[in-house]
Amino acid sequence: MDNRHPKLTLFNGQHIPVIGLGTWQCTADEVKEAVNAALETGYRHIDTAYLYQNEAAIGQVIHEWINSGKLKRQELFITTKLPFTGNKPEKVEHFLKLSLENLKLDYVDLYLIHFPIGFRGEDDHDLFPRDANGKLLLDFDSNTLTLWKAMESQVDAGRAKAIGLSNFNSHQIERIVQTSRIKPANLQVEMHAYFQQKRLRTYCKKHGIVVCAYGPLGSKGRVEFSARCGVPKPQIADVLDDPVVAEIANAHSKTSAQVLLRHLIQLNVVVIPKSATQSRIRENYDVFDFVLTENEMEKLSQLDKNNRTFIFDEFDGVPDHPEYPFIIPY
Repeated sequence: MDNRHPKLTLFNGQHIPVIGLGTWQCTADEVKEAVNAALETGYRHIDTAYLYQNEAAIGQVIHEWINSGKLKRQELFITTKLPFTGNKPEKVEHFLKLSLENLKLDYVDLYLIHFPIGFRGEDDHDLFPRDANGKLLLDFDSNTLTLWKAMESQVDAGRAKAIGLSNFNSHQIERIVQTSRIKPANLQVEMHAYFQQKRLRTYCKKHGIVVCAYGPLGSKGRVEFSARCGVPKPQIADVLDDPVVAEIANAHSKTSAQVLLRHLIQLNVVVIPKSATQSRIRENYDVFDFVLTENEMEKLSQLDKNNRTFIFDEFDGVPDHPEYPFIIPY
């Protein structure tokens, strides 16, 4: 990897920056400040989703940067995702067009199926539909193979340069790989020093699928977010407080966060740390002026505890769905 141009190449020749700005949990005002700070810092990869309900704010900032001449569209890599309520072939084009309208773009660089399980929403705003008894309305009829064909059509139409998956396991990916005309370019999953997904990474490498890590720093912000939403406190991976990480950080005069991001980058994994704090946004990007040694990489590799923390059990009934992705090891 050339540190002057920190990108990985997708199977179709597209270049994806190895660091992107994650925007989950960001309000419209927060995300405007975050995206502005990120673009000023040098980020060119922004990750969002229809589900996050902040695409319009992101689109406003992108539009301002392009219109002012500070950036060209082709310099950016924008990822968004199909919502759970869009997991029907006939809804894919509709939701992507809504995202493009929000983002003020003609195309996205990468469009992902956010989750292999669909929800049965009444309309575009009914993202977490529930029945009269408060039970989440899950879709038991969605078919990821026909859904994928609708995703392929978005590439044909020029609305997405590449398509991919998020939170899918290897068996689910394999079904798509075996039947696809356009294969998945990217898989976005939880990954950090305590959950390194080694077998899943090996599987993706075999098929030429670039892996992107969400929650690469353990996603501590979920504690506050869960409190605001009135849901139980989630399990958090305390990777930022690990003494091995701190020791390596001290040796390089870097922070633990920078070491954790650098570790994944040297594994050829794209990282999308989320932050709404300008100083942290800058800190997270400052990882291209040092290299971890083989010994340090091995020490970090040994921290793996297979500690998955994003299990989506806050959605009642999801873990019992036949397409729940986390019932097998990878």
